[in-house]
Amino acid sequence: MRGILSWGTYLPYRRLDRSQIAPLVGQGGGKGTRTVASFDEDPTTMAFEASRQALAATSVTPSQVLFATVSPAYADKTNATLVHAALRLPDATAAFDLGCSTRSAIGGLRLALNGGGPTLVAAADIRIGLAGSAEEANGGDAGAAVLLGSDADGTLLAELIGSGTATAEFIDRWRTPGEVRSKVWDEKFSEVTLVPLAASAWKSALAEAGVAPDAVALVAVSAPTARMSAAVSGKLGAARVVDNLATTVGNTGAAQPALLLGSLLEQARELPAGSVVALVSAADG
Repeated sequence: MRGILSWGTYLPYRRLDRSQIAPLVGQGGGKGTRTVASFDEDPTTMAFEASRQALAATSVTPSQVLFATVSPAYADKTNATLVHAALRLPDATAAFDLGCSTRSAIGGLRLALNGGGPTLVAAADIRIGLAGSAEEANGGDAGAAVLLGSDADGTLLAELIGSGTATAEFIDRWRTPGEVRSKVWDEKFSEVTLVPLAASAWKSALAEAGVAPDAVALVAVSAPTARMSAAVSGKLGAARVVDNLATTVGNTGAAQPALLLGSLLEQARELPAGSVVALVSAADG
């Protein structure tokens, strides 16, 4: 049986009050706050901090490190090896980058749960946008890491009983090589595609696990926007949905699924042993 051995998260200290954006640039803003990385923080350092916490909670040494980010510090160079080096992992521990999309982290989690030795999946992002844009206000900077393995590796905090996926090609967000800021399609059009896909994946996961929707005690929903997160949540029929951190942290891109998974596991400590919890991730694809 494979599942989760430990996890860690990292949020930068600084926050941007969204109500201060419009007075400065003349538009944008909103309610709540978002996390903002300091001048000496980047996705690699945040992934390391989250990974350090994950490994401090266990004696298990990962056999591989998978690192997901949309905003890598280096192009044409492996960023995962920097996380590997900072953690002082053995030379025999492999390190690989996971693409450059917000979907890459959930892909890493699925790969790690499908087999292999203990795998550390780390994800982090710095989210920027044009001044006064929704991307600037609603993004957030963060890092998260999850150590996955089998019950032979150590005590599992949560075991995988089912999963599902649904894939379609459409335009949600994109950035060509060399550009700093991503372009984003109107969320109303993305919602029309993403919500049915998430509902389909959810149905498949429930069927594989052999459980009814109302048997899921707690679910976390990662989606590109708070609006889409609410729309997906409304289709699930689960008992309780974890706060998506939109008003306090913001959407953290590739880090969002693992960050919300950490929040889910934290709150699951209050549930009876054997409770069913779930993570739903709707991303570009």
